[in-house]
Amino acid sequence: MKQFKPIIFIFVAVFIIIIMVPSLLVAPFMERTSSTLDTQLTKEVEQPVALLESPISIAVYRTEPKVVEEIPLEEYVIGVVASEMPAEFELEALKAQALAARTYIVKQLLNEKKVGTPDGADVTDTQMHQVYKNKQELKAQWGADYEWKLQKITEAVAATQGKILTYDNTPIDASFFSTSNGFTENSEAYWTEELPYLKSVESPWDTNSPKFSDRKVFTLAEFEQKLGVSVGDNNSVGTVVEKTPGQRVGVVNINGKTFTGREIREALGLNSTDFTWERKGDQIIITTKGNGHGVGMSQYGANFMAEEGKNYEDIVLHYYSGVQVAAVDPYISTFMAKQ
Repeated sequence: MKQFKPIIFIFVAVFIIIIMVPSLLVAPFMERTSSTLDTQLTKEVEQPVALLESPISIAVYRTEPKVVEEIPLEEYVIGVVASEMPAEFELEALKAQALAARTYIVKQLLNEKKVGTPDGADVTDTQMHQVYKNKQELKAQWGADYEWKLQKITEAVAATQGKILTYDNTPIDASFFSTSNGFTENSEAYWTEELPYLKSVESPWDTNSPKFSDRKVFTLAEFEQKLGVSVGDNNSVGTVVEKTPGQRVGVVNINGKTFTGREIREALGLNSTDFTWERKGDQIIITTKGNGHGVGMSQYGANFMAEEGKNYEDIVLHYYSGVQVAAVDPYISTFMAKQ
C-alpha cells in the first residue's frame, strides 16, 4: 500500500488545483462587478439638492396679523408651493409650481407699480398675488404629515433654485390654475392684456382631475337677481354668441342683455367659464368643465404629465409658449440696483 501514497498525493493536489483555479480567475471579476454595481446604484439614488441661502428677502403683507414680514426668497417659494399645490402631487409637478412661483415674485419685484399691496410690501399672502403660509401655519394644517410634506416641497424648490421663466429676456407672468376643460386659455380672452406666452394649448389630461366637472342649481329668481336680468317665460336661458380660443364661453346673450363668460362666472360663482345651462321649471341648472381662469399652467395637467414621466421643464414649456428657463441672478441684480 505504501507505494500508492505519492500517486494519491498527486491526485489530491491536481484535484485542489482544478477546483481553485476557476475561483481565482473569477474572483477579481466578481469583485470588479460588485464594485461597478455599487457605483451604479449610488449614481441612481440621487441625493436631495441642498437649499442655498436666499440672495434677497420678500416683503409679504400677512393679512391675519396685518403686518409686513421679510421672508427669504426661497422660504417664500416653499410657502407658496405648499399653499398652492397639494404636496401629494408628483415631484416634477411641484418643481414646475416652484418655478412658476419664483418667476411670479421676481416679476412682481421688478414692477414699478405693485397693485393691491400695502405700503412697504411686495405682495400679500392671498390669491390677489400668491397664497403663502409659513411653517407654523403649515404644521397646524398638515399635522402628522408635516415633516414629509415639507421635505418633499423643499426638495422641489431646491431643485429649481436660481431659475425662473423668461420670454424675450423678461420674467413672465407665470399664471396657473387648478384644472382646464381640455384646453388652456389665451390671456386676452379672460383678462385684457394679450401675452405671447399665454396662449391656448391642449391639456387632455385634465379630464382625470377630480375638479374637472361641477354642477350648480339656481332658482329662477336667484339667477335673475344675481345677473340683473329677466329670463322670460320661455324655456331658454340664454344664447352663447361667441366662444374663446380655449373653448369657453366668450360672450352670451340673455334676453337681449350681453355678458362675457367671465362676468357670468363671477356673478354666479362658477368654477369655470366653460359652462352650459338648462331650465327646468323654476330652476336653472348649470354644468361647468374645468376649475379656474384657465390661463397658464394647469396644475392637475402638470401632475398627470409628471405621472407620464415628463420632467418639470417639459411641463412649463408645454403650458407657457416660447419661454426659456433662465438664471434668476441678472434680474435680482437689477432689483437690488434699484433699492
